[in-house]
Amino acid sequence: MNHADLPAIQYTIWPADLHGHRFRVKLHIANPDPNGQILQMPAWIPGSYLIRDFSKQIESIEAHSITGTRKKIVLERIDNDHWLLPPLVGPVEILTSVYAFDSSVRAAYLDTERAFINATSLCLAVKGQEHLPCSLAITPPELAFADHWTVQTTLRAVKTDDRGFGFYLAQNYDDLVDHPLAMGEFQLVHWKSNGVAHRMAIQGCNHIVDAKRLAQDLQAICTSTIDLFEPKTKRAPFGEYLFLVNAVLNGYGGLEHRNSTALLCRRDQIPQENILFEESTYREFLGLCSHEYFHAWLVKRIQPKAFQPYDLSKRNHTRLLWVFEGFTSYYDDLQLLRSRRIDLKTYLKLVADNWNGILRGPGRQKQSLADSSFDAWTKYYQSDENTPNAVVSYYGKGALLALGLDLQIRAFSKNKQSLDDLMRLLWRKHGSTGIAEDGLDELIFELLGDGFSKTWREMKVRYIFGVEDIPLQKWIASNLISVKPKSLSTLEKIKLQFGMRHTDMNGWLKVTHVLDGGIAQAAGLAAGDLLASIDGQRVTSARWDRVLGSLSENAHTRITFYRDDLEHERMVSLQSALIPVQYGLTPKKDA
Repeated sequence: MNHADLPAIQYTIWPADLHGHRFRVKLHIANPDPNGQILQMPAWIPGSYLIRDFSKQIESIEAHSITGTRKKIVLERIDNDHWLLPPLVGPVEILTSVYAFDSSVRAAYLDTERAFINATSLCLAVKGQEHLPCSLAITPPELAFADHWTVQTTLRAVKTDDRGFGFYLAQNYDDLVDHPLAMGEFQLVHWKSNGVAHRMAIQGCNHIVDAKRLAQDLQAICTSTIDLFEPKTKRAPFGEYLFLVNAVLNGYGGLEHRNSTALLCRRDQIPQENILFEESTYREFLGLCSHEYFHAWLVKRIQPKAFQPYDLSKRNHTRLLWVFEGFTSYYDDLQLLRSRRIDLKTYLKLVADNWNGILRGPGRQKQSLADSSFDAWTKYYQSDENTPNAVVSYYGKGALLALGLDLQIRAFSKNKQSLDDLMRLLWRKHGSTGIAEDGLDELIFELLGDGFSKTWREMKVRYIFGVEDIPLQKWIASNLISVKPKSLSTLEKIKLQFGMRHTDMNGWLKVTHVLDGGIAQAAGLAAGDLLASIDGQRVTSARWDRVLGSLSENAHTRITFYRDDLEHERMVSLQSALIPVQYGLTPKKDA
């Protein structure tokens, strides 16, 4: 294809240096602003709320006028993310070399085994022309060992070879950055949910994956999710869907897109032939798939107004991430139960584990769900040693709020309505329009009437804008589910009282977090300290349980630790710390 057949904005990406991890990117602009065209590299990627300054990976950038004789033109650097072309008439080309060695789902990666592209990491936006269609050309590596590489993406292909290399079209820049792309060798899993083609492309597994098991489980989860939002039509809002999976030794995460998702997981979380794996780790992987798939509705189509349109040059604040991430976190495991991938006992344990984890965090008493959402950019995504004491997760507590709201709706309507009905109303009303910060109020009153207003307003004041614990122990009890405080062993009690998180460092137990009100804080321990002994007993990660288990609940104990290679010794009482209440959820007989 020649330039005349393509849009005015054209990108070409070469995996130019696999050993040095560098892409070459060409941007062709047919009609730059004659008064001076501004170019912008995104500072963040939608779905991951942190300023990442992707421009820092640009190693070189140059511009050329291609009207008549090709000549180099000067680019003016405005700031970290913006460049300015001088006033000119006629098409120009911008050439960049970009370093790409970030193995997360948020950026770009290139080595001799694979390539992964988020356009936010490689493609400059043409300011004022982001609404225009654009093309993307992907060229194969010029190395013999990459002859078997293929391309996996859901971006619209217009002229590609049988390996997927060639030309793709995007409706606009937002559409371009919402379609990740992977290159390399893949194991593919195919299935259909309600007639829609789905596939999973997996890299990083040395053994043959159990495609039959994966297709069966994912088909059930995806079908259940489509049916949740469209119980009558059973229509998905996309024509195909792709799970891009990078399996590694140690990693976990996902990033949602309109009709695809990029996933990072451990190899032992994927069922592979002749390889032992634990069902619990596989369930975590299915939960990740369920979570990101749910986002195809909630986040990618139903959005906060603050995200319409995304401004990728600065932080986009909303107080609604407890809805968009918290409700998604509630439904990801619930959909595993509904699709019969897990049983009720397993599901209740997942709920209880999340609930107890939130109750163990002192930050829940200081930060509201609304503030946690708003401050995601500077607190949740920039965690440090004090994060557990200052922050509550809008994922975890948001999921508890969703469960609580579901229970309250069911109780109010005598089980005639549920949170499902609210989600479907949200989908019908805001599936293509943004929802205001207080937009959930109107939907709840439309669904349930004014009779529910007192309950909802109380939930907002106490649990969304306030910092009270969500009283699931009162709301969840029923003839089917038993809710009881957990009976803790002496070791479990002392661990909770100690209030400390740690890691290994060359045989030492290194403190990473000290929780407010715990024994560790009373002893003066701080992040970075090396814990040496307790009551004269050498402490290591391997001996941690043994040493703590030897202590008496009512005793005084001597703690020795090192800070900056200086020894410190403290005496503390094990009675000095309160034990946070922990709950157990179990199905009753014949539930």
